[in-house]
Parts: sequence; C-alpha cells; structure tokens
Amino acid sequence: MNRLLLVEDDESLAIGIEFSLEDGGYEVSRASTVEGGKELFHLEKFDLILLDVNLPDGNGYELCKYIRSKSDVLIIFLTACDDEVNIVQGLEIGGDDYITKPFRVRELLSRIKVLIRRNSKNMNLENRSLENILKSESIFIDNIKGAVRKNGDIINLTAQEYKLLLIFMNKPNVLMKRDEILCELLEGQDPFFDENTLSVYIKRLREKIEDNPKDPQYIVNKRGLGYKWNKNVVAT
Repeated sequence: MNRLLLVEDDESLAIGIEFSLEDGGYEVSRASTVEGGKELFHLEKFDLILLDVNLPDGNGYELCKYIRSKSDVLIIFLTACDDEVNIVQGLEIGGDDYITKPFRVRELLSRIKVLIRRNSKNMNLENRSLENILKSESIFIDNIKGAVRKNGDIINLTAQEYKLLLIFMNKPNVLMKRDEILCELLEGQDPFFDENTLSVYIKRLREKIEDNPKDPQYIVNKRGLGYKWNKNVVAT
C-alpha cells in the first residue's frame, strides 16, 4: 500500500482529502504546518507528498526545497493560485505536478495514481537498461545505482528528470520533436502533462547538468523543430 503525506492547514479540507485518499486505498499521514511536515517526512518513508502552498508558518515552496535537498519523493502542489508564474515556480523548485483548488477528488486520485505508476515504470526502465554506464563528456549515468555524476560529483535528479536524461542520452545527436519526448516520458498515460510542463523539466535538467544553462551544450533546441542531445555518448 502506498504511503502519502498530506500537508494542508485547512482542517475541513484536509479531513475530506484524507478520507478520500484512504477510501482510495492509500495510507495517509497529515500535517498542517511546514515544521509538522518536516517532522513527519523524517519519521516515515512516503511514496508521494501532497503539499499546500500557503501554510501558517511558511509556504509549500520552502518545504519543497527542503525535501528536494534530501529526497526525490514525488510531490504534488495543492494551490489556489492558478496563474502560470506560481505553477512554473512550483515545478522549477522540484514539484512533479500541481492541482488548483477547488478540485474534484477523482482528478486528484487520478493524478496521484498516474505519478506513482509512472515513477514505478521509471524505476523498471533503469533496472532493465542493457548498459551499466552511459558517458557523455563530463556526464555519467550509472544505471545500476541510478546515479548521475558531473565531473565526478553527484547530481540529484527527480525521477522525471532522470528519465528525461535517459531519453536524451539514449538517442545522442538525434533531433526529437516535443511530442516524441512527451510520448516516451509519459508513455501516453498523463493527460494533464503538457508541453509547457515539459519545458520546465528541460529547464530544470539544464540547470543541473549544463555549465551555463543559458548557453546549453548538452541539450540544445532547434526552434520550432525540437530538442537533441548534442554530444556523443559512450555505453559500457
């Protein structure tokens, strides 16, 4: 059974979400503050965290940054702000998805199910890789350990970022259209994931692997055509 952490300060809403999640077959722990969320995060192992943006002792962005510095657990933001700036900010700091309030319980359950299933498939993709090591100049992927290094230093990637990097490095010097990348990344399962979200993931990945993200050398884009891994890759 998958374990979820819900961080939401609106008690009536939190109780309703908790009931729906448990009715959907999940184990749920609940906190109402940033500090309470941190405490539970350290006490238990979770498969996914539902994180409200506005909390009484801070905000969900701060908590997300804290969690991301220690874990690649799946994170969905619950936000009343549906403007693009807030959504992009949440994704850029490490969120895997977002859902705006008010939302339907069925939509929330669907998004949770899709993310957990996708994450499980990402892990299976890593395990069935035929090559142990992929090397492209200063970037190394160890498929056995699921580790990524740049110049010998570990790079912490989320599950989505890791899979995106694998997609690119398994097709070096091949120009891929955005819909092709989306198809491989999602395997046709997530109707809520759009091209704007893909752009955010690519931006986040560039910030972690490029020397100068504003002048990318590994992941380059051809305007109106798509993206490609612009370096040779050696598999061992």
